[in-house]
Amino acid sequence: MKWFSWLIPAFVLLFGYACTPKIAEQTIVAVPVQAEPEPKPEMGSTCPRFSDAPNEDEVIEQYVLYRDFLKAEDWERAYDYWQKVYAVAPAADGQRNTVLADGIVFYEHFLANTTDSGERNKWIDEIFKLYDQIAVCYPEGGYIQARKGFDLYYKYRERASKREIYDLFKESIEIDGLKTNDFVVNPFTALMIDLFFEDQIPVEEVKKYFDVINELIANGLADCSGNGCDRWQIVKEYAPARLEAFEVVEGFFDCEYYMEKYYKDFLEASTDCDVIRTVYSRLKWGGCPETDERFRNLIQAGNTNCVEESDLELAYQALRDAEYDKAIELFQSAADSEERLDKKATYTLLIAKIYNAHLKDFPRARQYALQAAGIRPDWGEPYILIGRLYASSGPLCGPGRGWDSQVVVWPAIDMWTKAKNLDASVAGEANKWISTYRKFMPTKEDVFIRNLKVGQSFRVGCWIQENTLIRTVD
Repeated sequence: MKWFSWLIPAFVLLFGYACTPKIAEQTIVAVPVQAEPEPKPEMGSTCPRFSDAPNEDEVIEQYVLYRDFLKAEDWERAYDYWQKVYAVAPAADGQRNTVLADGIVFYEHFLANTTDSGERNKWIDEIFKLYDQIAVCYPEGGYIQARKGFDLYYKYRERASKREIYDLFKESIEIDGLKTNDFVVNPFTALMIDLFFEDQIPVEEVKKYFDVINELIANGLADCSGNGCDRWQIVKEYAPARLEAFEVVEGFFDCEYYMEKYYKDFLEASTDCDVIRTVYSRLKWGGCPETDERFRNLIQAGNTNCVEESDLELAYQALRDAEYDKAIELFQSAADSEERLDKKATYTLLIAKIYNAHLKDFPRARQYALQAAGIRPDWGEPYILIGRLYASSGPLCGPGRGWDSQVVVWPAIDMWTKAKNLDASVAGEANKWISTYRKFMPTKEDVFIRNLKVGQSFRVGCWIQENTLIRTVD
């Protein structure tokens, strides 16, 4: 068996899947605005309701009035009538939490219209008091835990630790099971990943909820309707991509996970050495036996197409054995001692590729790609890699679709354009990626409603932090 330098990690060509770098993000699946539910005769709140008020007809009239004023955004008159209803009938007719939920709407409105820290804290306190009251008056399901977690994660992060918010979402999932609300999944997934890598939750718990998250997504898409399907689709575009973070945890996934995910790439490009090297390293990391027929086919293709004698055999061996930190150290040593600039740049870019595909660390991958470009300024391949890092960051920098996920395409196209302008040998690949991703740019309407203009300078945030120009798909 020949194990030489064809196992070098030039696997970036497999970057079509969405990877997850080790950085924080904010991805929102908004809490849906639901119509007032139909009465459920079998339900009944023990909290004061219309029928308990001294003058039931008058309270019902005030309820109708405040709801009408609220819809018209006449906040002052709506709040005045709401206070009267809330004082005597917080449970409304005993079958819906509308009065309490509307109170949260009022308090959020007041919160948004003050900059005074004391006032802000007062309204936030009132919001959470209403959540607690809903839980008392309508103790059904895990909705309140979910809503508290959602608000704490996206709006009031200073009020709770990541672990406290995670526990709220977890409690909601345990209560609701497959009926868990769609807006829970994305922040719960992000928190679970953070807490695991901070050694705050054990791998056994993560494995349990890894399966739960995928079950929730499958069930949500199978059992959705209307706008609910759009929300679950957003979850599907985000959570599975984030869960790929666990590929860096040895033993988290079994051989079949890696075989199912990567072997098809080899079948589609069975003589491409970059692909062969990537698939080999992933299967090795996943503990796949070399006696497996599929693995044997891969090895044979490597021996036939990609054998190259090299003094870097120790580095290649480390990579083959999925010892990625060691491989990085050895390739860095090779780059430091190499006098030929083309070789030095190649070894440096290999480190970038390891950080990309195996360690899921986009910022470090970009760092080494830029170093490689600095060593060999006329080389386009480092910018091809950086463009693909940016383009695949949609699920990281946004919900997988929409503005925040689409704007990452702009700096990606900038990188591919730079690559082909520098290096004619990569023009074909650069044009392929530009053509593929151009259709994912925002529309003219997306730009217009944000009071922006085509051609205007725009800074893409998230981990990318690049200045670019606004372009549209149409």
